[in-house]
Amino acid sequence: MSMTPEQAAWFRDTFTKLVDNVDRALMGKRDVVGLVLSAMLAEGHVLLEDAPGTGKTSLAKALAASVQGSSARIQFTPDLLPSDVTGVTIYDQQEHRFEFHRGPVFAPIVLADEINRASPKTQSALLEVMEESRVTVDGIAHEVGRPFLVIATQNPIEQAGTYKLPEAQLDRFMIKTSIGYPSLAVAERILVGVADRDPSARLSPVITTGAVADMADLAGSVHVDPAVARYAAQLVEATRASESTRLGVSVRGAISMVRVAKVFAAAHGRHYVIPDDIKILAEPVWNHRLVLDPEAEFSGVTADKVVQGALADVDAPLARAADG
Repeated sequence: MSMTPEQAAWFRDTFTKLVDNVDRALMGKRDVVGLVLSAMLAEGHVLLEDAPGTGKTSLAKALAASVQGSSARIQFTPDLLPSDVTGVTIYDQQEHRFEFHRGPVFAPIVLADEINRASPKTQSALLEVMEESRVTVDGIAHEVGRPFLVIATQNPIEQAGTYKLPEAQLDRFMIKTSIGYPSLAVAERILVGVADRDPSARLSPVITTGAVADMADLAGSVHVDPAVARYAAQLVEATRASESTRLGVSVRGAISMVRVAKVFAAAHGRHYVIPDDIKILAEPVWNHRLVLDPEAEFSGVTADKVVQGALADVDAPLARAADG
């Protein structure tokens, strides 16, 4: 059953209230908050590539407070073990049985800080839970529940002592974006309220975690016209056919685009996806999935240029107001 116009209007209003609430703690970054919230409602994950001190922890805590949930922060270091992320089974001598102690990954919103500083073995501990929303320890599967959002961060400047994320792991992030530094006007507002060390603590919840899961289900009912789906597929094919890439957008990347475009459409009060949704989301959803040819990269080609080239080469279908 497709989403109705009335449901789309409710979704837009609720989405806007969530963005407004988070913006009280992370001022002046509504576009980034909207992207991260869209990824959460599309049941995907986010990679933030940012310098330290730009508000990544504040974003995670404000999101958790807005959906009446909890957040967990994992500081990734070279000596971090997989069990430090997922949890561990411990023998209870009084009860004479093994008991699973859940790790921080079982929070609704998990901040994986500087994920590229941990060993590949520890990084891979996130792969199953990001893809399957469950952790398997000693052959027993443990569901993490809904909603579940991983916000991973990495520092784009300092690379000493880091482990580059492999393409297979990058592909599991629905969106890659950055918060960036605030504008001068916003920086002044932040400095005036500098005594407030945790702005997210003042936030009141907008909805419950159960309502977030309902919103995710509702977003899945947004209509995607076959012409729009074909447009997304043609764009994906164009990134693969480009002479500048060794690896174009994957099938998972194409699916991620459709899922997040449905949320994006509903967040704007529409019960159907239009080509402009695909165009707006192309950079944050697809850029990090491309592997460039070394010679092309040396000559100045970037992933953004490849995606923009695909958007320029592929004709978008005409949007119809009656879609859905």
